[in-house]
Amino acid sequence: MPFALPPAVARRQWQIMAAFGILTTAVYTAYSSTNLGSASLVLLGVLTVAACYVGPRSWGAQPPRAWRLMALAALLFLIGLVIRPSVTDMPMPMPLLADLASFSGYLLLGIFLFMLLRARESLERHAVLDGLIVFVAAGLTSTLLLAAPAAAFPDRPALLSIIQATYPLLDVVLALLVINLAFTTNVWPVSMIALLVMMVGLFIGDTAYAIVGVKGHIYASPLLNLPYVPAYTALGVAALHPSVVEMSHADRPPVQAWSWQRLAVLLPALLVPFALLLTTRAGTASQRLLIAIGGALMDVLLIARAASAVHGQVAAQLHFEHQAAHDPLTSLPNRQSIGLAIERLVAAVDPEGPERVWVYLLDLDGFKWVNDSWGHDAGDELVMEVARRLRATAPESVPVARVGGDEFLLAYVGDKAGALRMVDDIRSCFVRALPVRETEVVITASIGIAHASGDLERATLTAEALMRDADTAMYRAKREGPGRSTMFDTSMHDQARQRIELEVALRQALGQNQLHVVYQPLVRLETGMPVGAEALVRWEHPERGSIPPGLFIPIAEDSGLISQIGGFVRAEALRQLGEWRAQGIVSDSFYMSVNVSPRQLNEPELPLVISGELARYNVPPQCVALEMTESVMVDGSSVTAQVLFELRQLGAKLLVDDFGTGFSSLGYLRRFPVTGVKIDRSFVTGLGKNEQDDEIVRAVVAMSHALGLFVIAEGVETPLQRDALFHLGVVNGQGWLWGKAVPPGEFAEHWHLAATLPDVPPIAAVTENRQHHHSSAGE
Repeated sequence: MPFALPPAVARRQWQIMAAFGILTTAVYTAYSSTNLGSASLVLLGVLTVAACYVGPRSWGAQPPRAWRLMALAALLFLIGLVIRPSVTDMPMPMPLLADLASFSGYLLLGIFLFMLLRARESLERHAVLDGLIVFVAAGLTSTLLLAAPAAAFPDRPALLSIIQATYPLLDVVLALLVINLAFTTNVWPVSMIALLVMMVGLFIGDTAYAIVGVKGHIYASPLLNLPYVPAYTALGVAALHPSVVEMSHADRPPVQAWSWQRLAVLLPALLVPFALLLTTRAGTASQRLLIAIGGALMDVLLIARAASAVHGQVAAQLHFEHQAAHDPLTSLPNRQSIGLAIERLVAAVDPEGPERVWVYLLDLDGFKWVNDSWGHDAGDELVMEVARRLRATAPESVPVARVGGDEFLLAYVGDKAGALRMVDDIRSCFVRALPVRETEVVITASIGIAHASGDLERATLTAEALMRDADTAMYRAKREGPGRSTMFDTSMHDQARQRIELEVALRQALGQNQLHVVYQPLVRLETGMPVGAEALVRWEHPERGSIPPGLFIPIAEDSGLISQIGGFVRAEALRQLGEWRAQGIVSDSFYMSVNVSPRQLNEPELPLVISGELARYNVPPQCVALEMTESVMVDGSSVTAQVLFELRQLGAKLLVDDFGTGFSSLGYLRRFPVTGVKIDRSFVTGLGKNEQDDEIVRAVVAMSHALGLFVIAEGVETPLQRDALFHLGVVNGQGWLWGKAVPPGEFAEHWHLAATLPDVPPIAAVTENRQHHHSSAGE
């Protein structure tokens, strides 16, 4: 777990470190030969060690072990700098103690950079070969120009001279690792820049020591340590800056194998052997042999580098082609790829033969529910498992593709009997439960099927038509219910075209005020008087006339217009209720019932919007009832649940519409804050004639009363149905018995003037106990 620090303090640490480093540089430059200079260097080094430990932990940088190794490396570097002046003039092997500490620090620094490269997955073959080429060039240069002259001095161990001249070579190797890190990101963060600055400081300091070694000295002046001061400062800044977390995250730019950045490093290295031959013209034969061996080795590495570049280019091209033709999640072919496959099948099938090309488009039923319940990762698991099963079930000759979030497409060549067997094979993939997040879910798939005969000349157009027609058939299958399959027929084209035209007209209707609201009474069975009204939307098209809600509401839901329509109906209904209340047309307890769609209930701001509308039209919350389908509770996301609870806290009634036709469950009624249910008209139709309908309604009423819910019966059309509902314990009803939905003026005129309905006499008085029972079960 990351080390907790106050955010304000954590974000300023790197600035404090940078300021202290600048101050230390100034102090050390002026007082390098004094105790003050030495103390400032030691203090900076200790702070850098602490920064390498604290900074990455506070920001949660990965991998944490790498930064602990870096802290130890900084400590070893500091030990080497501090003890070098003291041990230099001591007899061997004491002078080697400083180099032992420094070399150990370099080793740990190299491991640190290697671990970052592994975390970023940046260990490329190109980079390794580039590093070896530059390493050989730097080794030749360091050996001939620094190590060899230093070793020629008498009375000084050659090992000590060679060690001193090797430091720049180590710096080159480490610098290459840092540069490789830098080449794996589009933007260099502050921590990356700071590491580069650190390497520059190390290289300058080590080169200065190597030059002094050529002149016969191991240590000459405290000023030789000056380049290490900004190096320590930069390391501390790198560890403390918030961008330290980005050091293990690769963001690869599209750099080619022979990019100018890489050539800028390689070309100077390749020229090194020729430059050394010119500078060592009077050198010994052994020096020339060393240059020849180094040059030959660089040639071999360069050839390997060229082969690697070609191999990498081919691999990248193949990877790109695969990615362009396949789905990245399932590795199945994508829409473009299977389109070409279907085109080839159409071109290959004999138009006169019995075989046809069959295309199946699958859409997973309940996929949204899995996503909302367990998250998108669970949805991905489900998609991958379905892909595996489809590919394992379908013959190798049958292309299988993923063409959408939860849509799959298959293509089969054969006769109708074989095509129908393929449908059964596809359905068999969903018989067994699918594993999702350590549990199992059972889902089905809606399947649209289209077929065509072979057509060599129009293969492309036929393939496109097959996929389009399968898509149309799939949507028809989905409307018929989960797990259905539908064969495409040409009438679907006309229906699809009509649907598109109707959607366009509906969008125009919203802007041209073609929609209006009508009101149907919600009546108390005992008295025959309304206790409320349901607001219903109607559409009068200027040319087509009245368009039924059952036709345009599904289109509104599919096209996303339902929220806009629902908002219009709700606002108009609340405005009308406020007007009726102000005019005394309705009682204070009269309520307005408005339908809300699942899409609306998934809008977090809905309770706030309704609260504003209630205040604007001066309507109490308890005078509003929001009707929802049972599917809202089954498929509802966490957002929907929160919206329902907030609406109930606001004071609005929440009703379950068409209760009994869907996923009726006592558990859902207990889990969500509903206040009432509306018995579907299909159960009301048989009352008084069908004993099963009587028992269903009796059970719904008993369950609702047990949960404290009130009950409304829909579709009441006859006095017989009304009387049966009353004797079963239903309090309120709605239906044509009391009239159809009418415009607001007609509704107000009829129900304001009539104390009772003249054509529907009220139910006869019942016993006092019966009256008390219904009164307590009402609103």
